Amino acid sequence: MAAMRIDRFLAECGIGSRSEVKQLLKKGLVAVNGVIAEKPERKVDPVSDCVTVSGKRLCFEPYEYVMLYKPAGCVTAARDARQKAVMEYLGPENRADAVLEPEESCFHKTDLAPVGRLDLDTEGLLLLTNDGELAHRMLAPKSHVDKTYFAKVQGCVTEEDVRAFAEGLEIGEKYPTLPAELVILNGDTCSPKERYAVGSYNKTAGEGMTYCPPKERHVLGSPNIPAAYISEVKLTIQEGKFHQVKRMFESRGKKVLYLKRISMGGVELDRLLRPGQWRRLTEEEIGQLYVSCGLPRKG
Repeated sequence: MAAMRIDRFLAECGIGSRSEVKQLLKKGLVAVNGVIAEKPERKVDPVSDCVTVSGKRLCFEPYEYVMLYKPAGCVTAARDARQKAVMEYLGPENRADAVLEPEESCFHKTDLAPVGRLDLDTEGLLLLTNDGELAHRMLAPKSHVDKTYFAKVQGCVTEEDVRAFAEGLEIGEKYPTLPAELVILNGDTCSPKERYAVGSYNKTAGEGMTYCPPKERHVLGSPNIPAAYISEVKLTIQEGKFHQVKRMFESRGKKVLYLKRISMGGVELDRLLRPGQWRRLTEEEIGQLYVSCGLPRKG
């Protein structure tokens, strides 16, 4: 990487604006390879030079890649007037691997942005990066990047639904959804002989099913399927339409009660992360993202 002015270097590392970092230079708080640097035009090599601010080493990383376990109840944005935003979780206090890398005095670039969005009530894997080309390619429908979700759905998801998802669904858009892979995790227990008959208050529920009176059932035709039954499914899609997963199930007469993204582009949510925690992607995971969208790896 070519040498650059130290004021630009400091600004790109997220230390502050050009005017703010000039004040740091004047105060003698910036050093290059152990020597105080006061002039903003001083050239530094971002790779080979050791730059410190108030004794804290600066890590210049042209591109950063982060996974965040987005909690439900926060918006996918940098800031929001009413709700907590995902970017507010990226402080060192939420860094899951801080124990593995104790030098948390190191500054990093702050121009990360989410790769796509998750709804307010959806939790799970959210990738963030300042690699604009990768982010754009991962979100492009033509790239066919897999996004996999775990969901709890009100109503009995059947093999008929599996086939419908595989063929594509009409959800009110110009075109049907692309084929999606739907996997039933708790079994298609709603076989015809186990379904409730209309008006049958004393029929015994099948294994794994919960009885509910006829007036509370969600009618999907004959025979009726009990609304109290909760299906657990895994769904893989290659698009990112507005509320897409919820609308896909609504088109089949069912309602998503809980939704969690568990993987994107072949990178899985770290099971050790708790909601609100984050960590940097490994080199292997970054490579997997490039492979998933057909891009050559930078560098």
